[in-house]
Amino acid sequence: MSEVTTIGLDLAKSVFQVHGVNASGKPVIRRQLRRRQVLVFFKKLPPCLVGMEACATSHYWAREIAALGHEVRVMPARYVKPYVKRNKNDAADAEAICEAVARPTMRFVPIKAPEQQAVLMLHRTRALFVRQRTALINALRAHLAEFGIVAGVGRNGLEKLLEVIADEQDERVSPVARDSLLALRDQLVMARQQILEADRRILAWHRASEVSRRLAEIPGVGPLIATALVAAVPNPYAFRSGRDFSAWIGLVPREDSTGGKHRPGHQTSIYDATTGWL
Repeated sequence: MSEVTTIGLDLAKSVFQVHGVNASGKPVIRRQLRRRQVLVFFKKLPPCLVGMEACATSHYWAREIAALGHEVRVMPARYVKPYVKRNKNDAADAEAICEAVARPTMRFVPIKAPEQQAVLMLHRTRALFVRQRTALINALRAHLAEFGIVAGVGRNGLEKLLEVIADEQDERVSPVARDSLLALRDQLVMARQQILEADRRILAWHRASEVSRRLAEIPGVGPLIATALVAAVPNPYAFRSGRDFSAWIGLVPREDSTGGKHRPGHQTSIYDATTGWL
């Protein structure tokens, strides 16, 4: 094990795969590790380069392994995929990670601190509540339309439908249907409250962050986008230029060009891009 210079670690929930090579690139370690064995294994190794794919737990493991003295680099999974030499399995993935992490042109994901992950979690939780609110509103409108009750789009139309649901004297809605609609209304009220609470927490974090406040001075950038950017970008100097940064957050269209033909794809919004980061 003292000869190991580079390790590819394929992360998982319970069983991890390790592939290690020496300075000449010859494999010297191929083994599986249970979750409880991972830190014990790396603690016994001399400092080396450790590569892993960006996933739900990659930032945690990167921080823990780096604390043991190793150099940890996290890569987007799609950048590692071309290095898989055969059918996909854990051993092949670990070998591909070990190969990709040593490439001089490889791009890496900055490791996030726990506080940054917490803020991103707050953004994703809020986004989930927003989707739930939309689903509940659509359900209320669809169910009431079955009874011929239709209101205009927007908040005013929704409030009229809620008044119909709450009015027990309105005979257009049967008691059985009203009970179901009231349950959906209660869920809608709860979702609204949770969104407001998430907004309050995001605003509080925004006011406490100098960088976030400076970003909010840009026209069109508010607390939501500013806090998401601060949390999603641990090191802005990782980008060579503002153009690279704008491409990373999705402000330029994806390309599917070949044969000299330029085929630009769709373009995502800045907030959709930031909430998708992890």
